[in-house]
Amino acid sequence: MAFESNLEDRLAIQDILTRYAAGVDDRNLQMYRDCFADDAEIVGFSGGTVIGADKWTEEVRSKLEAFEATQHMLGPQLVTIDGDHASTRTDVQALHYLKGQPGTTLTLWAVYLTDYRRIAGDWKITRHELVRKGTRTQAD
Repeated sequence: MAFESNLEDRLAIQDILTRYAAGVDDRNLQMYRDCFADDAEIVGFSGGTVIGADKWTEEVRSKLEAFEATQHMLGPQLVTIDGDHASTRTDVQALHYLKGQPGTTLTLWAVYLTDYRRIAGDWKITRHELVRKGTRTQAD
């Protein structure tokens, strides 16, 4: 039975980043916000660390104004679970279609290092770090 419980936790944790990516790409920022604990720490996306899911979601809303569309493609996740805490390492390739520049795409290659905590029965992101591997801006 321990394996089944672990499998359920793994699937729930993996679903969080899937909802995270879908929330951004579909501009459903409530879905995106629901992935985070209220006191989440966000690292590596901007000039400094952002503390707080509401603050971070508003920053993301502002950043998205520069793009016509985005597409976040997530690779397989390495998942580690220890009781009510977990972590993942996830490869990501994100395409950003620049607003006002038809045919111009910013591509980001990176790794997400994400920590989670089970809160009231649900897994939530408590720390989310972007480790950039490279970017490229390309016009058709």
